[in-house]
Amino acid sequence: TWHLKKIPQIVGERTLSLDSPKFEAKTKLELSSVCGIECQRRLPVPSLSDLKDLLSYETVFENGTRTLTEVNVLGPVLDPAGNTTTRRSLRKKRQIYGTDSRFSIYDRRFMTNFPFNTAVKISTGCSGILVSPKHVLTAAHCLHNGKDYVKGSKRLRVGLMKTKSRGGGRKQRRSGRKQGSSDGTPSFQWTRVKSTHIPKGWLKGVSGDVALDYDYAVLELKRPHKRKYMELGISPTIKMMPGSMIHFSGFDNDRSGQLVYRFCSISDESNDLFYQYCDAEPGSTGSGIYLRLKEPSKKKWKRKIIAVYSGHQWVDVNGEQQDYNVAVRITPLKYAQICFWIHGNDGNCTQG
Repeated sequence: TWHLKKIPQIVGERTLSLDSPKFEAKTKLELSSVCGIECQRRLPVPSLSDLKDLLSYETVFENGTRTLTEVNVLGPVLDPAGNTTTRRSLRKKRQIYGTDSRFSIYDRRFMTNFPFNTAVKISTGCSGILVSPKHVLTAAHCLHNGKDYVKGSKRLRVGLMKTKSRGGGRKQRRSGRKQGSSDGTPSFQWTRVKSTHIPKGWLKGVSGDVALDYDYAVLELKRPHKRKYMELGISPTIKMMPGSMIHFSGFDNDRSGQLVYRFCSISDESNDLFYQYCDAEPGSTGSGIYLRLKEPSKKKWKRKIIAVYSGHQWVDVNGEQQDYNVAVRITPLKYAQICFWIHGNDGNCTQG
């Protein structure tokens, strides 16, 4: 069952203008993190002033202007100690672990229906997921390398998979062909991005120990779409997931133009990260990871996003370098922040 949790409030305190970014960084879809599973477990619990600093955020607008919004954190800031299940499994492998268990979605009926239709392509080479009629959740490093915004993020666009037109509309007749090719390759409707939000925890630099915990960003689209989107959820611990299984879909680089779906179990977790062996290649970075659980006191099942896929990482485990595919968990604080970015206030964000 989805457990309701009291959510802290994130309130904007003041907004400062910053210089326009240079947009000169190279996109790097694979990061190397120095802080592994044991290191994550040893990190001190951030103080309230640390949290206010880490959750303050930059906004970059379409015209290149940039602001920093300082925030305050009110209400229950939960002790993260109860947010993990201790589990250890060590293996050293690659991004495709043994047999490739990814599924390419070819059937347009699946591709253009929930939950697959919530997956979007980001023009910098990543994936993302629709979280409101105007907002997309993705990974921060798809836009910013920790020092500067990446080259392609100045004129950022989001590709939504085109839905099948019913009975052949004017556009279809005019072009003389079906929307999307018959081989199951999705075609995209590209929408410009009005603004992007990135937490200061990420901007503090990729080499910092806690930077990876803040590898998420929200893009506001210039025009709303009319598609079904996926709601946010609070990330449960491994033991609270059915079979510890997670699911996500994205546009992996090695399967050009295809929507690729996968599911797998989580191997380990820290307060802010999931470590798993879901098969994934660069390009699927920024995908929304979701679960299907029952709604409290209802018989209905509901899918919600509980993490953002950050990509392939080398991490320290027992003094050795291990590699995992890592995801950033949506904790109550991150839920409050992303919800605040979507709604512009915290009124709709009190229950997770």
